[in-house]
Amino acid sequence: MRIVINGFGRIGRTILRQILTQTDHDDIDVALINDIAPLETCAYLFKYDSTFGPLPYDVVAEKTGLRIRDRYIPFSAHSHLDGADFSTVDVVLECTGKVTSRNSATRGLTAGARAVLISGPSEHADITAVLGANEQKLGDARIVSNSSCTTNAIAPLLRMIDTELGIERAHVTTIHCYTSSQPMVDTPRGDLARSRAGAESMVPTTTSAAKELQKILPNIGARTSVAAVRVPSLSVSAVDATLQMSSPVGPATHALLRDVVQRSAVIGATNDPCVSRDMRGRAESVIIALPETQIIDNKQLRIFGWYDNEWGFSARMLDMARRLAARPE
Repeated sequence: MRIVINGFGRIGRTILRQILTQTDHDDIDVALINDIAPLETCAYLFKYDSTFGPLPYDVVAEKTGLRIRDRYIPFSAHSHLDGADFSTVDVVLECTGKVTSRNSATRGLTAGARAVLISGPSEHADITAVLGANEQKLGDARIVSNSSCTTNAIAPLLRMIDTELGIERAHVTTIHCYTSSQPMVDTPRGDLARSRAGAESMVPTTTSAAKELQKILPNIGARTSVAAVRVPSLSVSAVDATLQMSSPVGPATHALLRDVVQRSAVIGATNDPCVSRDMRGRAESVIIALPETQIIDNKQLRIFGWYDNEWGFSARMLDMARRLAARPE
C-alpha cells in the first residue's frame, strides 16, 4: 500500500511511528509527508515524543526529507496539495484537521490518489466509517471520514452490546485527556469552560461523538446521549457507559463479553485493575475493564472501557486505509 500523510501532527506522527516500529506494516510505502512546519522541527518532534518516548532510531533531516534507519521519506511544505502528483498513491491520510470544505477534502483525489481518509469528523466526506460499527457500508466511497477517537471507542462497543443483548437507551461519558485545543493557562475561548488551563482542572465539555454516533449507527445513536469531561492527563481516555437493556441481563453477561472480545478485531478487555497509564500504546479501539462491569436489577448494565486516543485511533487509520486500498479499481 502506498500512502501520503498530509499533516504531521499528533496523529500523523503516531501513524508513521507505527509504520516504522511494527513489522506488520512492512508493506506500507510512505510516498510523501506534507506539513508546513520546518523540516528540522518535524524531525525533532518525531524523534522525541512526550507521550510515547524517544524513537529508538536516528532521525536525520536532509534537504527534502527525513532519513530514519534505512528509509528515506520525502517531505513537502505545501499549504495545499493541488499541484501534487499522487497518481501512484492508494490513500492520502488527511491528518491536518483542517478539512473545511468539499474542495479541501477532494485535493488528494485531484492530485491523483485513489482515496482520501480524513482523521476526524467531516461533513465533507462521502461517508463516515468506523471499524467494528459500519465499515460494511463503505462501498466505493472515495472520501472517507474515520470519525473521532471517542466515536471509534463508543460505536463498536454499543453495536456489539446491542447486537448481543439489546439496548433500549444509553448514556456514555467520555473521560478524555487534554488536547492542543485547550490552553495551558487560562485563555479566552468560545467555550468558557475550555478557556481554563487544561492541565489544571477537570473540564466538562461537549464532544462530537454524539453527532457522529447518529451518522454511524442511527438506530442506536437516536437512543444514546454522550457527554465529555477533559481531565489533566497526557494520554489515554475512557468511556463510562450506562445502558438500559431491552431484556434482563445477569451473571452470564461477563462470559458473553469475554467471548465477544475474542471474536472482535477492535475491542479488547482486561481483568486487571489497570489505570490509564497501563493502556498507553494499546492498539484496540476500546479495552473493556471487566472488573468495572456492573449489573443493576437485571436491567441496567454499566461498562467501563479504556482507549488510547492517539495510538488506537492511528491504528484504525491504517486499518481503514488498507480496506480502501484493497478495493478493486
